[in-house]
Amino acid sequence: MTTSDEFGTKPINYLLRKQAIPSAIGILTLSIYGIVDTIFVGNFVGSVGIAAITVVIPITFLISSIGMGIGIGGASIISRALGSGKPEKANKTFGNQLTLTFILGIFFSLSCWIFIEPILKVFGAKGDILQPTIDYFSIILLGIPVLAFAMMSNSIFRAVGYPKVAMVVMIVPAIVNVILDPIFIAVLGWGIEGAAWATTFSYLFSASYALYFFLKGKTGFNISKSDLVLDVKLTREIFSIGSVTIARQGVVSLLFLVLNNSLFKYGGESAIAVYGIINRMMMLVNVPAIGITQGSMPIIGYNYGAELFKRVSLTLRNAIISATVLSSFIYASILIFTPQIVGVFTKDQDLIQQTVPALRITFLMTPLIAFQLISAAYFQALGKALPALLLTLTKQGFFLIPLLLILPNFYQLDGIWIAFPIADLATAIVCMSYLVYDSKKIVLNPSSI
Repeated sequence: MTTSDEFGTKPINYLLRKQAIPSAIGILTLSIYGIVDTIFVGNFVGSVGIAAITVVIPITFLISSIGMGIGIGGASIISRALGSGKPEKANKTFGNQLTLTFILGIFFSLSCWIFIEPILKVFGAKGDILQPTIDYFSIILLGIPVLAFAMMSNSIFRAVGYPKVAMVVMIVPAIVNVILDPIFIAVLGWGIEGAAWATTFSYLFSASYALYFFLKGKTGFNISKSDLVLDVKLTREIFSIGSVTIARQGVVSLLFLVLNNSLFKYGGESAIAVYGIINRMMMLVNVPAIGITQGSMPIIGYNYGAELFKRVSLTLRNAIISATVLSSFIYASILIFTPQIVGVFTKDQDLIQQTVPALRITFLMTPLIAFQLISAAYFQALGKALPALLLTLTKQGFFLIPLLLILPNFYQLDGIWIAFPIADLATAIVCMSYLVYDSKKIVLNPSSI
């Protein structure tokens, strides 16, 4: 596994570009797929279809975040193991990741299928939204285990120095979905079920590509049957670090639960559709920050394992600056063309009039998202689960959810939109403050750069 050795020798900016650009392209493509999916559903199914997808998204990603958490937790261990010259530990970690991902992915998919209606009702599927949501989610659940595997694989490819492969793992489902959406939804007339089948097939293709690359043997892993047997200590370490990702998505799902019910209470089904459009655009705006965040983790983890602390500090600083600048540029572009962008999703003039001002309010502090994402990922890469967990939960758990419970009582629907920029600003302040505090405790060795 020599591809990752350059993490300790090549210039930081070169490494960030090499890791972050493929990651950002993958996330961008995935975001575009989400947007295209919503456009087709919005134009051929209607606002009820958008609302149904909006309800299902947090549940789907909560389950798939198990694979993501196992992937990131294991990738942190693998990066540090490679940095400290322990390939056997890297092999054992990867084997345990495979076992954990499939066992838990299948278990949670079956659990959701058994209790599908009560789960969807809790997450805001009420009135006319309920039946389309059941139709959509029951099909999506078939692909969740393979989605979890693809999510897990994505982190591993970056950890062993194959960011372009990780990018393809994310691009494949987007391309498949964009091809199948018009066929299943528009041509065959399958409606919301067509969107679900397109998404499920896209998960299968993504996982198949990841499996194909692993079987080619280029990643350098040489696992045996014994590596697949769960090791209690290693499993605990994987979940200790990966639980940060799982907890983040868990809080995001809780956020959607509170949000969807509040939106339905103060604005009805159309308000949920409004946020469905806003959420898709948030994914697009956050592409640079997420890409740079994911790209920085293996660099930080490897250099920390190799005790090259000056390179760790430099990676953190450059990642934050780059992500903030790029996010600000994209944010400004979307802010200028808000009416035109919203008009692509729907021709419903009432929905457009509701969405434009709501989108502009919720996006006010979005460029500051880089501070939270990168600071939490930084501590994950170092293997420090507690600060990573606390910083991960800051926005949704400590600020946004409480604000969503309080502000609508005074400002109704506007209170929901106002909660977002307030939470973003407060989170950025907390994350910056903690990073400054933590950096004072680390003694850097100038000779290690």
